[in-house]
Amino acid sequence: MQVEMQTKSPFSPPQNFFFLNTSLFFLVSIIFSLLFVSFFLTVAVVLGSSIGDESFRDGSSHKTVEFVKYEGLGNDFIMVNNLDSSELKLSADDAIHLCDRHLGVGADGVIFVLRDKEDFQMRIYNSDGSEPEMCGNGIRCVAKYLAELEKATAPKSYKVLTGAGYMILELRKDGQVCVDMGAPILNAPDVPTTLAATGEVVKAPLEVDGKTFSVTCVSMGNPHCITFGEQGSEGLDVDALPLEKIGPLFEYHPVFPARVNTEFVQVLTRSHLKMRVWERGAGATQACGTGACAVVVAAVKEGRSERNCVVELPGGPLEIEWRENDNHIYMTGPARKVFQGSAILEE
Repeated sequence: MQVEMQTKSPFSPPQNFFFLNTSLFFLVSIIFSLLFVSFFLTVAVVLGSSIGDESFRDGSSHKTVEFVKYEGLGNDFIMVNNLDSSELKLSADDAIHLCDRHLGVGADGVIFVLRDKEDFQMRIYNSDGSEPEMCGNGIRCVAKYLAELEKATAPKSYKVLTGAGYMILELRKDGQVCVDMGAPILNAPDVPTTLAATGEVVKAPLEVDGKTFSVTCVSMGNPHCITFGEQGSEGLDVDALPLEKIGPLFEYHPVFPARVNTEFVQVLTRSHLKMRVWERGAGATQACGTGACAVVVAAVKEGRSERNCVVELPGGPLEIEWRENDNHIYMTGPARKVFQGSAILEE
């Protein structure tokens, strides 16, 4: 019997060579694809981490802060959510930078919203880094901000602790916010002012820039000096007032040991007052809520107005009522959100 032998060349591929080769190709391709994707994900994470850690190529160190900006009659504030800490997230220097209208976000102040047990607390830095006790336009913004955080709808009420005590804020359906500002403080040492040793300061003479003004002093938790003009004059034309010049002279006058907010007032009618304000730590602003309250108190004390008035400010009107039944002042006005973002601050 003849047996036909078939021999295979040592160089001949096995039958499954092409199958294995194809499978290996796809496997290698998948591995390289995964490595490629992993590489770019790693790069993205590293870049993202550098932004989060605020490490920059120039060697400087930065931090970021999320904020929402609100305004009340043009008095604008950077709102910072500080509900998770009792320590302020930003320093006074940070606030100065953020409030700069050329190099920062731009604002009259930075407001921090904190917890106060079951209620809330408001703290504020002015644009110069000083910390006032209270801000009327700012606290209306706080009401709107809290409603946004809680996704609450009007009517809604909040109790907020300030440096001037607790305030009750009522968010109304018409979008306005009414704030119970408490009772005015009229005793001179408590304002504070040295214009009198004790008691009220009403129509007191005060020399500023070579002129003698008639002033009334009121504290709404923060000090206010209100003037309707020079002694013996028929009144002020507030639009013609050189506010940038005269404002600081009142603010830093030695009779006000804690400096002072100054309101210059023109009486239009007994229920309609017009004012301009130089705010302690912020300068000329579009509006001042505590100032509008102090103006009505001063106008009533001087016999110039009723207890219920519209106070017209450069940014718009506020409704102010000084009630006889509880001696409290109620301020009603608008506040609205204008934008939000993330700001970069240098360490």
